[in-house]
Amino acid sequence: MRYLLMRLMALVLVLVVSSFVVFGAMYAAPGSPESFLVQGRTVSPEVLASIRAQYSLDDPFLVRYADWLGGVLTGDLGRSLTTQQDVASLLGSRIPTTICLALFAAVLIVVLGVGLGVVAGTREGIAEKLVVLGSNLGFAVPTFFAALVLMAVFGSGLGWFPVHGAGSGFLDRIWHLTLPAIALSLPSIAVVARITRTAIRDEAESEHVTMAIARGLPRRIRVWRHTVRNSMLPVTTVLGTHVAGLVAGAFVIEYAFTLDGVGALLVNAVQRKDFAVVQAIALVMVLAFGLINLLVDLLYAVIDPRVRTAGGRR
Repeated sequence: MRYLLMRLMALVLVLVVSSFVVFGAMYAAPGSPESFLVQGRTVSPEVLASIRAQYSLDDPFLVRYADWLGGVLTGDLGRSLTTQQDVASLLGSRIPTTICLALFAAVLIVVLGVGLGVVAGTREGIAEKLVVLGSNLGFAVPTFFAALVLMAVFGSGLGWFPVHGAGSGFLDRIWHLTLPAIALSLPSIAVVARITRTAIRDEAESEHVTMAIARGLPRRIRVWRHTVRNSMLPVTTVLGTHVAGLVAGAFVIEYAFTLDGVGALLVNAVQRKDFAVVQAIALVMVLAFGLINLLVDLLYAVIDPRVRTAGGRR
């Protein structure tokens, strides 16, 4: 419990600092909110003053930050500067698509990345060579190019999967998101497979595995209990990094497959200089990174109890 509380306190601190950076970075960008609101039109000083008063732009920076943070804590993310819609409603209608895409890609990374890495790490011969070759190819292919190839071959060519839209209902959504999830997860699958293979090979040469061989333990026990499990710490680190990066990298895939997710909303908000929407999405991404890193820390404690003990002593 102490280990968990320490990680939660660290997460809260990261979120507070990140919220300040996100809020300040938007106001440090070239231009001002009122200049984007008037869209280059010439307006009277009275109209400009009313705009500044409406958005509290005359208040000191720390006062604006405190008001914005207080709204965030109560679920009020402000209003879009371009559409005048509630930002929370905009995100609420688009987050499910992004979450489904990221979860689908994460499952592919865990199952295929770790699975292929275990196969390559525990077996020699043609299986290992195929995994190494496939990981090299997957790592070299850019995400956007992989999306175009998948759309051309399996979408337009063979007609197996749709190439636009997120679908409705569980099975239909899975069908629509299959190609986007593969394109999004392909480089990460290659990296995780390579890291898993290397970690297993290094662990197989450790002293405790040598002792297990000397004791005459069956190969199945040596491989799964002494080799694969103990090699999962570096693999978990890589998994956490790549799964967290799915949220940030999803906007490219959403744009390519015309998905109505948070990534497409972020692209439009940046193009229109919609500060409130960009701030909210950036904060959501930071929160996603923090939660995934917290999950990785907890997995550390499950895989290796020494991590939990050391964290409790600190």
